[in-house]
Amino acid sequence: MKKLFTSESVTEGHPDKLCDQISDAVLDAILKDDPKGRVAVEALVTNGVCVVAGEITTKTYIDIPKVVRSVIRDIGYTDAESGFQWETSGVLVAIQEQSGDIARGVDAFVKNKDGGIAKEDLEHLGAGDQGLMFGLACDETKELMPLPITLAHRLAQRLAYVRKARIIEGLRPDGKTQVTVEYAKDKPKRVHTVLIAAQHDPDIDLENLKRKIMKEVIQKTIPKKYLDNKTKILINSTGRFVKGGPQADTGLTGRKIIVDTYGGMGRHGGGCFSGKDPSKVDRSGSYMARYVAKNLVAAGIAKKLEVQIAYAIGVPEPLSVRVDAFGTSKISEEVIVDIILKVFDLRPGMIIKQLNLRRPLYRQVAAYGHFGRSDLQLPWERTDKTGEIRKFLRVRKN
Repeated sequence: MKKLFTSESVTEGHPDKLCDQISDAVLDAILKDDPKGRVAVEALVTNGVCVVAGEITTKTYIDIPKVVRSVIRDIGYTDAESGFQWETSGVLVAIQEQSGDIARGVDAFVKNKDGGIAKEDLEHLGAGDQGLMFGLACDETKELMPLPITLAHRLAQRLAYVRKARIIEGLRPDGKTQVTVEYAKDKPKRVHTVLIAAQHDPDIDLENLKRKIMKEVIQKTIPKKYLDNKTKILINSTGRFVKGGPQADTGLTGRKIIVDTYGGMGRHGGGCFSGKDPSKVDRSGSYMARYVAKNLVAAGIAKKLEVQIAYAIGVPEPLSVRVDAFGTSKISEEVIVDIILKVFDLRPGMIIKQLNLRRPLYRQVAAYGHFGRSDLQLPWERTDKTGEIRKFLRVRKN
């Protein structure tokens, strides 16, 4: 039986993705000097204005407008004709400290003999919020990610690259991609449809642009084995895409949570990642769930696996752990949960420690996905627990 599945991605110049990168650039700047800083920052962009708001508790100081402008410049909004320009756009900042009620429930410290605070106790660090997080892995790609979102991200990255490298002249920062994959017996067989929307200068030859995108983006990104003469190719299907970015659409941090994760293949707990320090389990818990799922699939436990972890604010231990192997595992899901609890420490403080999350590594994943990034050395993408998983399974069988 044939089935279709579609995933989308967006370029770094998309308004929502611009906001994600601004939020994570602020986070990175704080973590660089204050690894224990608490950050929950949102950004909003519209025509000529960027608003940064949220809660920050830190010992350091950063120039937020300077950080914002550097992100806008790096992405490519350097021309006033685009309607949004890094030097002239207004930046409004509304920041307050994190609630003391939250800090009291999350923080944990070890006391010395005199009763004073000696050091932070990561083992008892509480979750920064309640919530449910999901992680997914499957054997469709070498990155152990679903094929539709993998191809959509690669197209978006390539579209940005040919713009910045001036391989294709006349492109502007905003853009979107979408890939539909045809499956047979739950295995990807071919690419059914490719959709690309690329912002461009007003005087560009549109037919020539389409030919160049086909040659320099699609054909150099999607493996030939997935393309055939029946594959539908749609490039700028409205015919024209001049007005884009914040001039055309208001952007907001956290709108592209499906783009950030698995392209809709798998469940989502609802919380975004960007602008949040790792004490927030929306971020760290989701990274850990991916780390767990990827190691289990890499160890051969299942061909496709989804992990759910649930937390309560201020409580270190997860409330629940659930797996769905989609019928691809030879062992029961109950046994898989047992393996997870024995091999992985799911307490927020220990996740932070094991994955080394208190450092500036977040802006780089704020566009083109947080998972399956073979171009980056991300700690939650390691498969260093496979030996321990197999060993535990052998011991259990005996």
